[in-house]
Amino acid sequence: MATWRRDGRLTGGQRLLCAGLAGALSLSVTAPLELATVLAQVNGARGPWAAGLRAWRAEGPRALWKGNALACLRLFPCSAVQLAAYRKFVVLFTDDLGHISQWSSIMAGSLAGMVSTIVTYPTDLIKTRLIVQNMLEPSYRGILHAFSTVYQQEGFLALYRGVSLTVLGALPFSAGSLLVYMNLEKIWNGPRDRFSLLQNFANVCLAAAVTQTLSFPFDTVKRKMQAQSPYLPHCGGVDVHFSGAVDCFRQIVKAQGILGLWNGLTANLLKIGPYFGVMFGTFEFCKRICLYQNGYIVSPLSYKLTPGVDQSLKPQELRELKKFFKTGQLKSKKPTL
Repeated sequence: MATWRRDGRLTGGQRLLCAGLAGALSLSVTAPLELATVLAQVNGARGPWAAGLRAWRAEGPRALWKGNALACLRLFPCSAVQLAAYRKFVVLFTDDLGHISQWSSIMAGSLAGMVSTIVTYPTDLIKTRLIVQNMLEPSYRGILHAFSTVYQQEGFLALYRGVSLTVLGALPFSAGSLLVYMNLEKIWNGPRDRFSLLQNFANVCLAAAVTQTLSFPFDTVKRKMQAQSPYLPHCGGVDVHFSGAVDCFRQIVKAQGILGLWNGLTANLLKIGPYFGVMFGTFEFCKRICLYQNGYIVSPLSYKLTPGVDQSLKPQELRELKKFFKTGQLKSKKPTL
């Protein structure tokens, strides 16, 4: 059965490739919803479709995928930094007996995500700038031009505008993760180790919905700070003007009420199901192809195991074993007259 657990039958490169393709495809499929979310956060549009439809009508269907190329490109460095940071935090939180509590594990994951976001933050800011600009009258001609223009016009620190909101948003994110985890057994009325594949998928979606809802106000302020620039038309399209993060919170509540901090949440929640569904399906399909290539299953269309193959062997060990038997068979053959 397919699982999300690390499979030792794949090489490190194969795991990275599967995860990268799954992430890129899921981002591309849900890119229109991401665009609707960001535009609603920046310009305060009401309803999940208003901002997206406005971009479609004004700039054409390609506008729905603005910033998606950069979002896909940043997957690999972001994932690499997050994995390295997670391993460091797990070692830090592990006790003398080699045990780590669930709360510590969640904290390690949240901190690792925060570190990777901070390290790759300039790419997130540029993605927001590419989304809010008009494709027909662009301020930035591409990713590299956007980086150089922001750096030259606004300085290096402008690439990290709003990064403090990432740190603050990690607190409700971690609290939401713990809240969901502590109540999973009550929700399903059974132990965690007996959850089915569908239940685990539902758990991931539920956790994403809760954590993103709790941390969404911080994300909204971050997006407005990323988009605001005196060098862009209409100051980047932001609906309120502010002098900092605290003032941005104040101006949003003053202009739209407290619910204005959650503008775009509907579109954001709508993308959770298809995002993780496409990611999981693509990862499992790529994984089957790799397992078939490595010789563990008989077909990439199923998980039927190859008869006589020890599934506990690592790919390199299995290749060496096959090579050994093949060499032995060749040597055992006697020459014929």
